Amino acid sequence: MRGPVAAAGDELEMLRCRVAQLEKINAVLIDRVERSSDIQGSAFSMFETAISLESMVRDRTVALENALQRLNAANVELAAAHADATAARVMLRDAIDSLADGFALFDTEDRMVLCNRAFLKIFPHFEGLEGNQPEFAELASRLAQAGAAVGSRIAPERWLNDRLARHRRAEGAHVQALSDGRWIQINELRTSDGGTVGIYTDITSVKAEDARQRTLELAERNLALQATLDTLSEGVCLFDPQRRLQAWNEGLLATLGVDPRDRSPGIETHAALAGWCLDRLGLDNPDALAWREGAEARREFACVMDSRHFVVRSVPLSNGGMVFAFDDVSDHIRLQRSLTETAETLEKRVEQRTAELVEVNRQLVEAKNEAETANRSKTSFLAAASHDLLQPLNAARLFVSAMDGHALPERPQALVQQASIALDSVEDLLEALFEISRLDAGAIQPEVVHVPLGSILSALRIEFAPLASSGGLDFTVPETAAWVRSDHRLLRRVLQNFVSNAIRYTEQGAVDVEVSVGEEEVVVTVRDTGPGIAPQDRDEIFEEFRRVGTTRGIPGKGLGLAIVRRVSAMLGHPIALDTAPGRGAAFSIRLPRVAAVARNDDLAPAAPGAREGAGGLVLVIDNDPGIRNGMEALLENWGLDVVTAGDPDEPAALTALAQQPTLLIVDYHLDDGLTGAQAIARLRAKAERAIPAMVITADRSERTKTELAALSLSILNKPVKPARLRALLRQMEVL
Repeated sequence: MRGPVAAAGDELEMLRCRVAQLEKINAVLIDRVERSSDIQGSAFSMFETAISLESMVRDRTVALENALQRLNAANVELAAAHADATAARVMLRDAIDSLADGFALFDTEDRMVLCNRAFLKIFPHFEGLEGNQPEFAELASRLAQAGAAVGSRIAPERWLNDRLARHRRAEGAHVQALSDGRWIQINELRTSDGGTVGIYTDITSVKAEDARQRTLELAERNLALQATLDTLSEGVCLFDPQRRLQAWNEGLLATLGVDPRDRSPGIETHAALAGWCLDRLGLDNPDALAWREGAEARREFACVMDSRHFVVRSVPLSNGGMVFAFDDVSDHIRLQRSLTETAETLEKRVEQRTAELVEVNRQLVEAKNEAETANRSKTSFLAAASHDLLQPLNAARLFVSAMDGHALPERPQALVQQASIALDSVEDLLEALFEISRLDAGAIQPEVVHVPLGSILSALRIEFAPLASSGGLDFTVPETAAWVRSDHRLLRRVLQNFVSNAIRYTEQGAVDVEVSVGEEEVVVTVRDTGPGIAPQDRDEIFEEFRRVGTTRGIPGKGLGLAIVRRVSAMLGHPIALDTAPGRGAAFSIRLPRVAAVARNDDLAPAAPGAREGAGGLVLVIDNDPGIRNGMEALLENWGLDVVTAGDPDEPAALTALAQQPTLLIVDYHLDDGLTGAQAIARLRAKAERAIPAMVITADRSERTKTELAALSLSILNKPVKPARLRALLRQMEVL
């Protein structure tokens, strides 16, 4: 390293050199100043200045030329880029114009920056505006003012507000009906920069085909209705709200004496019918054909026409029309008169016996009335019990199904599946009890189909394995690919009763399910190592509320084997019992074997966590909050927007109607005696359109089924099976 002295010496030497340079510069400057005082010195100075300026001009000129060259190169590149952009725009424009569907692009300020010829063809009201980049609100206002859409003709402001709201949301497709008869499907989506792109498709032909199919269906229904009317012995005619004749049968023409070959029979209106009966047939009771307004009850009138006795029945229809039926009871009245005369002739001869018969008849009538009252009470009890029991069970099923649609850890997911299987068992048990009660009355018949026996046995294994394990029993259920012909639900109930009884009465050892497959039949046996059954008790155990021996503390009502006996007799499946005291028992059932058939997996529930795409808004009406919450959770898990209400007049329901719901799901028994059919009619009237709807009910009576079928309403019975609900939603194109 150099020391401080050496460094100071170097610095001093540098200062000396610098002073010497400054002295030279000073001398030169003094000399130039001195020479600039004479003319020659001035000329030289000017010469030097000129040389300096020339050099500067030359340098600036070179720099300017370089800058011009770079500018020219940039202009060439810019022109090439502009040409490429113009070509790309032309190609994009040509591609968009080649589309069969209408296309429109709106920027972030909602101004239309691009559209194709198909768009202007669909909406000719926008001709001449496409070059001015109009706002969407201006385009929608022009459509509303022109009444281009059906909705804009009825309520322009409401239609405009709804159209602007849909455009702002840009959530997908919806359909607009135009005033000229066309139907346009509009699909609007957001672009990445915040603009909106719209695709407009003319679906008029699709709608026309749909209308044609509906017309064919209506025609087929009319033919079926006419064929039904023609089978009636009574004369029947139907009038529309304008009192014009819409339908009649051949019995009416025969009753009124009208020639069926006459295309203008003279009864085309209600007034003409009344005139025909009064003037030509001499009707003695004009009130029988009076037109009644409102939903009054059916009424009957006895009258005479053309020397014949009739009973005329009139029924007002909900749409304002009426139905009249003419029943010729002349033969009946003549028979009554003849019987009356005979009775009067024989009255004195059989007076004593008549008194006895009257008393016996009174007793029979009372017994009959008591039996009918008991039967009605039983039916009412079963209906009420089924509704009250199935309501909370239905809510539980919906909540468990909603949980099953979420991605859960393995243990909670297994618990949810166990709960679902347990609910299946409870549902099947309740339904079996109610159905067997109805079977005793001959009200229903079993649904005998091809059944995979393995699925029933797998359910038994899952259901009863925990119960057997908790009692220290070995429980085995074999795998089988056999198919049998039976009622799936009732067969499962029989096997459930066999297994539950075996576990209940077996304190130690094992309970085994055995399957023996033969050429034409399959024998399923449930064998246990319990105490066995004494010979004198073998018949008693199949009676209601009869139990023999002791159990391991597992509760039972003594109904299982009573149900088994009824179901096996009804299905024609023989049952057998092999037992003896001290060596257990073996209950078996023989089933007809059938060939395997393809399974339909369309109704299988979605895998956990799977979600469908949004299918619109669903309005659920149910007076049970638990069911509303469960249905909301299940449907939202399938990707649907859901609004629930307990009554069709609640604010939530009215708000949902304003959002154009795609489906109504309504409970049949609502508060204050309101039915689901009435609630749907009220909601449709408020929405001013026929919203697709389905009814969910625990009422399985034929009367309810007939009522809802007449209104073309889909029905789901409680407790609701999520797979069936999902399949019906897909069929109705909601999912």
